[in-house]
Amino acid sequence: MALEVELVSPERIAYSGEARMVICRTTTGDIAFLPGHIPFIGVLATHPVRLQLEDGSEKVIAVHQGFVEVSPPDEQGNTRVTILSDVAEMAADIDVDRARTAKERAEEALRADSEDPEAKAALVRAEVRLTAAEAA
Repeated sequence: MALEVELVSPERIAYSGEARMVICRTTTGDIAFLPGHIPFIGVLATHPVRLQLEDGSEKVIAVHQGFVEVSPPDEQGNTRVTILSDVAEMAADIDVDRARTAKERAEEALRADSEDPEAKAALVRAEVRLTAAEAA
């Protein structure tokens, strides 16, 4: 049994391959998927997605909202996890200096207006990018 994973954003397929486990955060909390998982559909929060690969390594991807779907196992027993995201950035591709600058700008905007929804969202995105980059 394998866990087939595809992580797609409007720009590209960020990851396509097998994994031992997929860990992501939905709007109702964290969830992990293993081969044989029951069918599932969830709304993703802006948060890093972790792919634990067959060789023991881990890929971390900054995901900015979207959906996750787990399909029932196919005839061979393989389970498919599909993640559709507004934005998906591999940890190794994240510009850390740019993310830090974005975080500082968002924090400055929030000091001026603590209820600014755009600044709050920008801060979350920058923090997710930094968290993902640090995990790489």
